[in-house]
Amino acid sequence: MNQFLVMALAAGAAMGSTWLLGYVFIPWLHKLRFGQVILDIGPSWHKHKQGTPTMGGFMFIIGILASAAAAWAADYATGGRLLASPWPDYIQQQTAVKLLAGLIMAVLFALMGFADDYVKVVKKRNMGLTVVQKTVAQVLISAGYLTSLWLSMGKRPFTLIPFLGEKALFPGTLLFFVFGYVVIYATVNSANFTDGVDGLCSGVTITAAAGFLVFAVLRGMFGIGVVAAATVGGLAGFLIWNHNPAKVIMGDTGSNFLGGVMLAIAFALDTPVILLLMCLIYVIEGMSDVLQIGWYKLSGGKRIFKMAPIHHHFEMSGWKEKKIGWVFSLVNLAGVIAALVVVWFGLQEHLRP
Repeated sequence: MNQFLVMALAAGAAMGSTWLLGYVFIPWLHKLRFGQVILDIGPSWHKHKQGTPTMGGFMFIIGILASAAAAWAADYATGGRLLASPWPDYIQQQTAVKLLAGLIMAVLFALMGFADDYVKVVKKRNMGLTVVQKTVAQVLISAGYLTSLWLSMGKRPFTLIPFLGEKALFPGTLLFFVFGYVVIYATVNSANFTDGVDGLCSGVTITAAAGFLVFAVLRGMFGIGVVAAATVGGLAGFLIWNHNPAKVIMGDTGSNFLGGVMLAIAFALDTPVILLLMCLIYVIEGMSDVLQIGWYKLSGGKRIFKMAPIHHHFEMSGWKEKKIGWVFSLVNLAGVIAALVVVWFGLQEHLRP
């Protein structure tokens, strides 16, 4: 058994377990009446989705984490070399800390999303948690995660910048924490914006996770590759239930987790800046909302898009949800290809020791 077989098995196990969980989880959500609440400020044509089971993100969260854990356990049981990388032991240990801390962060963001979904569905408050509550939770989770990274890097935080030719050190700890929080905040919230039509966030994130899988293999960091592969498989299994017309919605529980996983992988690979291309649709969705709100305030009520985030603009322009899902996923795939080109030519000396 080699590393590629382990990653393939992790993807297959995540896909199968997530798909099978749907047969149990979706009826249970129906029984609990955990149905989607359509926001008053949301598109009126989404009203038919009212009551569709939400919090389905738990299906792929369980599938991804269980499959990755099983792969690591198999590695340990066979001597701990299946997922070994060519990097020195201290770098492998540092990478493991970053990745595990990142997965814990993703789970905590998922729990924050669950609280938001719970307030919407059970408490019947369709705006969910307040802005202050979300911000406090995000700051605390981000601070804990960034502190773990800072400590794992010997209190000398760094990131890899393509084409600079060497690790670029942050001039100070404060800048590292500010940079890290901005990246985390933007990624998690943009992933949440992307979850606006059936299958969109799932399809887009599959392409990003596949790109990170290739990136991890290029760097010889197969432990990270297992998480990326499990993410691809888990979301493929979820899409069976989530494609239009969706039988279940991931909710903030799922989208927050996916944003956290993308962050965990990017930081573990020491290249968070690559998220700009690897998660291109996240960036476009997030920026469309920022631009819409900013221009609305500056212009005294004028709009750039018919509705933001931008997938709603295309809905109002007559695009069907399936078309949006396919086109946006292909656009993100183009970003993934561009990211891998940048990695190949801009980080060549860092792909292997």
